[in-house]
Amino acid sequence: MADTYKKAGVDIDAGNEAVRLMGTAVRSTFRPGVLSELGGFGGLFALDTHKYKEPVLVSGADGVGTKLKIAFMADKHDTIGQDAVAMCVNDILVQGAEPLFFLDYLAMGRLEPVKVAKIVGGVATGCRLAGCALLGGETAEMPGFYPDGEYDLAGFAVGAVDRQKIINGSGSQAGDSLIGLPASGLHSNGFSLARKIFFESARWSLDSYIAELGKTLGEELLTPTKIYVRPVLGLLEKIGVRGMAHITGGGLLENVPRCLPPGLGVSLKRQAWTVPPVFALLQRLGDVAEDEMFRTFNMGIGFVLVIAKDDADRAMTLLRAAGEAPLLLGEVVEGEGVRL
Repeated sequence: MADTYKKAGVDIDAGNEAVRLMGTAVRSTFRPGVLSELGGFGGLFALDTHKYKEPVLVSGADGVGTKLKIAFMADKHDTIGQDAVAMCVNDILVQGAEPLFFLDYLAMGRLEPVKVAKIVGGVATGCRLAGCALLGGETAEMPGFYPDGEYDLAGFAVGAVDRQKIINGSGSQAGDSLIGLPASGLHSNGFSLARKIFFESARWSLDSYIAELGKTLGEELLTPTKIYVRPVLGLLEKIGVRGMAHITGGGLLENVPRCLPPGLGVSLKRQAWTVPPVFALLQRLGDVAEDEMFRTFNMGIGFVLVIAKDDADRAMTLLRAAGEAPLLLGEVVEGEGVRL
């Protein structure tokens, strides 16, 4: 009998069914500027040249990392897509960019249309939260490449900012205030260490109910990464922001200094916020040093803004009105690095 692509492990009909199932979720993200429909070879987006006087495109790409392993273990796939969006849009937000559209890349050994639809549904949720369109993507069936039931997920975001409104930290100066926005949990960083501690050292399972957390370990670890786009863009319309940092790999110790010019560092008031219980658990169970915790995890702070001291109170008020719970973390100081 003749060989076919399906016999080799690639089911074109399943791919078509996956596209059909994800259609409603994808279309729910469309915003002004989208010119294309599903199924094209490229996504079309018209930049609003009336809104942007001198538009600069800002792009970012990222994945979900080994947090994917938690989704596989739990067989829960409807939230992990938000993580992929968040990691990208929060990054381009740092430059002051409004996310315009997003592209996803999903690859698995055997294409399962219902699972694909759940994953892409999570991507669509993230896009709606960020106000960007899910303009296109790629769903690849790669037999023999991924273990059965596993997949990889990555994303690519494109946004725009007026050239004169680009935020790069160059205007920061000693005495500026640092405002932190709380994280929703571990977000999408440090999961290799978290998995080692929780599953190998502590020998917990995803179903383990953890009193300190008030939920199961699985519920905690699969909490989606928070998206900061709407409250921060709203703030940028009303107040000057001198620098911003998305707290991902490297944590507060490495990411905040990246948004400051040479010769400046930060002094963090460790008592300014309460570190969420999940981080205390990780530190205790793994006997992890304090510096290692702050370099590996966000420690409860997902996004940091550098604002002139005189504007800090107003910025806090505006962020609260937007539904955030901002924290005054410390200030910019002479010298480089972070002082805890």
